[in-house]
Amino acid sequence: MDPPDPIEAVQFRMEQLGLTRKDLEPLIGTRARVAEVMNRKRSLSIDMIRRLHQHLGISADVLIRPARENAAA
Repeated sequence: MDPPDPIEAVQFRMEQLGLTRKDLEPLIGTRARVAEVMNRKRSLSIDMIRRLHQHLGISADVLIRPARENAAA
């Protein structure tokens, strides 16, 4: 079984914690940056990965993987 896509992992954790995209702004950046990342237009940076790992408890191994392009379809 393949590890989860990083964006799917973030979305799953957001659902678990009842978070919105606005709640990700301190971890990822501006509202536009959050939208780019969540829509797979921009990759997660190392700093974003560190903050998501630290604050949401998502494995860094999962976050560092490239997002699946076909998952956006």
